[in-house]
Amino acid sequence: MSKSIKAPWRKFYEGEKEHLEYPNFSAYKLIEYTASKHLGNISYNYYGNKKTYHEFLKQIDEAARAMKAIGVKHKDVVSICMPNTPEGIISFYAANKIGAIASMIHPLSAENEIKHYLNISKTEWLIAIDFTVEKIDKIIKETKVKKMITVGVGESMPPLIKSVYTATNATTNLTKALKSLNPMNYINSEVSEKNSKKMSWKEFIRKGKEYEKEIDDEFKGKDIAAILYSGGTTGTPKGVKLTNLNLNAAAMQNFEHVGCLRDKDKVLAIMPIFHGFGLVVCIHCVQYFGGTSILLPQFNAKTFDKIMKKYEPNVVVGVPTLFEAMTKNKNFNHMKMPYLTCVISGGDSLSIELKKKFDEWLEKHKSPTTIREGYGLTECCAASCFTPLNYYRPGSIGIPYPDMYYKIVEEGTEKEVPYGQEGEIVITGPTIMDGYIRNKKETRQTLRKHKDGRIWLHTGDEGIMDKDGFVYFKGRSKRMIISSGYNIYPNNIENVIDSHPEVSMSCVIGIPHPYKVMVAKAFVVLKNPEKETEETLNSIKELVEKNLARFSWPYEYEFRHDLPKTLVGKVAFNVLIHEEEMKNKDRKWEKAEELLEQVEDESTSDELLDKLQKEKDK
Repeated sequence: MSKSIKAPWRKFYEGEKEHLEYPNFSAYKLIEYTASKHLGNISYNYYGNKKTYHEFLKQIDEAARAMKAIGVKHKDVVSICMPNTPEGIISFYAANKIGAIASMIHPLSAENEIKHYLNISKTEWLIAIDFTVEKIDKIIKETKVKKMITVGVGESMPPLIKSVYTATNATTNLTKALKSLNPMNYINSEVSEKNSKKMSWKEFIRKGKEYEKEIDDEFKGKDIAAILYSGGTTGTPKGVKLTNLNLNAAAMQNFEHVGCLRDKDKVLAIMPIFHGFGLVVCIHCVQYFGGTSILLPQFNAKTFDKIMKKYEPNVVVGVPTLFEAMTKNKNFNHMKMPYLTCVISGGDSLSIELKKKFDEWLEKHKSPTTIREGYGLTECCAASCFTPLNYYRPGSIGIPYPDMYYKIVEEGTEKEVPYGQEGEIVITGPTIMDGYIRNKKETRQTLRKHKDGRIWLHTGDEGIMDKDGFVYFKGRSKRMIISSGYNIYPNNIENVIDSHPEVSMSCVIGIPHPYKVMVAKAFVVLKNPEKETEETLNSIKELVEKNLARFSWPYEYEFRHDLPKTLVGKVAFNVLIHEEEMKNKDRKWEKAEELLEQVEDESTSDELLDKLQKEKDK
């Protein structure tokens, strides 16, 4: 069937295979199999706490037995509300080992968002980072959760860091930095043991020692392995169902197509595990080829030079704003980075100007590589198109991975347009999702069977393909704002604002920002214009902040007496976008480095480690 699909890009493959053989087993089984070839390699590094693949597999087995001991069954949903910590990735693979489905939740999600994710997935088992406990306590009775395991951020830290962290609790700079992940107050995980529905991670692992039966791995390639949350093509939150085949194919394709990943490479896992980019590229792919995932639960661009100096990573995966910030950070000025052999940009468009600037920056710092851009969606396990190893076309997002096929069609149809003509990007291949959880309508709109018999993912993104198969991203037909790599969905914000008793209607658009690229702005029409007061605005903000993750809060609000409409009566958000563009045309934005100085100063755990080491040396 694949022979009927045009694939002109293959002539640009540099020694990679056109087709791969994908195993018909679980994501855990793939890691177990490949790990047997390099059991002594370091699997992950968490602030200096390093575990070999042999030790990592043992940790997964302990957590898998603990899950069985508390009653988790095959195809149960285990929600994992964690940043990048060892317990987060151990839980993911442990659930997969016993045939349970891992639902990955953003810890910064608001309490009502978490409730929605727990309910839509019918979660009975929850593993959550300690600072989310206060939020979850407010909504857990409205869910089917039977047991919640709470994990401290310091659970797997080396003794030196952990002892200071525990002793000083909320007064240390480290704790303040970790608290910055969430506006909610720090909650110590030991509190959880007072509630019968809760247990600490240590108690959970102890439970596993009681389970002595063999664990039968019943998972196959077609079985659902994970649920990740995305706004899809319409911008309303949906659970994306990904199979074991999806995850395994994505890991194998990434390794094959990137072309410069090597056994024992150290990869900075900045992208979070609840994001497809982070889970697949920074974890599953790295564990597949025998590399080391350097786990960072929180990230600060201002101190990124210290991270690079301490870990000397071979691979950095990030969003364009990260690379922009690196060029502005003067602490990098005298650093040489010959160890940095691969730089991957995703999550948002990389401008031609930034690529040129960053490539020059890499050369100045003695790195032998250039920055390479990828494209993908959660619905196809993140990246499925990437710049070739030794060839670049300005403005292009690269060429499709092995076994992945792209074409450009007239929007909403399956009619392919000629090379060089703009249309909707559609994708097919083994990483395409199974569908949206409990949303057949959206699934049918997004996954469509074409005349060639294949299921194609209609991305809602606009693009062009040239005659050689290079793809050029041109924009999003869906209403989505990308801010520092995070997806923000205007419809979701509008629904919350419109639920306020004083609000008649609202419209949210993206506006330019010098560092985050785009941020949200809300236009609000009240039922009574006389209520356009600071008190009303604060009440609306309070509602938004209670129901939405912090990164999606509008950066600006503006009261209007009315909003522009289309001929059929819908809000003409494009008119508002145009108005903002004209308004900001001559505005002189602050320089990015000046803006960074205004960001709340946060000391990283690396800084604390440096200080502690100096004290120890004394």
